[in-house]
Amino acid sequence: MDAVRRQELEELARRLGHEFTDLSLLDTALHHSSYVHEHVKESLASNERLEFLGDAVLELVVTELLYDLFPAASEGQLSKARSGVVNEGRLAATARSLGLGRYLRLGRGEEKQGGRDKTSILADALEAVVAAVYLDGGLEAARGFLHRLLGREAARALRRAPRQDYKTRLQERVQEKLHITPRYQLLHSEGPDHDKTFTVALVIGEQEVSQGRGKSKKEAEQEAARVGLEKLAAGELLGDPA
Repeated sequence: MDAVRRQELEELARRLGHEFTDLSLLDTALHHSSYVHEHVKESLASNERLEFLGDAVLELVVTELLYDLFPAASEGQLSKARSGVVNEGRLAATARSLGLGRYLRLGRGEEKQGGRDKTSILADALEAVVAAVYLDGGLEAARGFLHRLLGREAARALRRAPRQDYKTRLQERVQEKLHITPRYQLLHSEGPDHDKTFTVALVIGEQEVSQGRGKSKKEAEQEAARVGLEKLAAGELLGDPA
């Protein structure tokens, strides 16, 4: 690796927020197969194996992140949110935000065809970079890198996923465990008519279990049900209500 390339990679490593012990891992993560095929005598490896590993690390860490952030979310909702984070288009957009394209090594043909901004190439390169961080620093390093890179996007992806019907889930759980139907009571509303905020209480039996706020009664009820589900999951509502 010459001095110019080393300087480029050190610059990228700073952007990534990871200090590499072995910069050659990052270099390999940026070798597109078209470049390797044109430099056979150099016995270079493409980023394809790293991409394979990075895909698995990415899915594990994003799944873990969503699981921890949203304890009341269903399996289906978590799955849709994960797809929103790790799909090719989203990964390519993240790679662009890092300026990853300028560090890629491409063959002449791919270069002429605009490979530095090609969605598939950028997404694959980002996955390979994830693997490079993982191999260089272990799972904790990869986890920290991805949390910094995708944490906000993970939260947005969950909000973009189809709204979870917390009320239905809560009713099913309560009827199964306690054989009664939860109720919702409007406690108060505030603000002008065009911009009201409603506060609703979730009541199970005669016990107020949680409260929710929202810009409509339905939204407030869903929020109260969501909090109620979290309490159920934490084992806080085990006994029959009074």
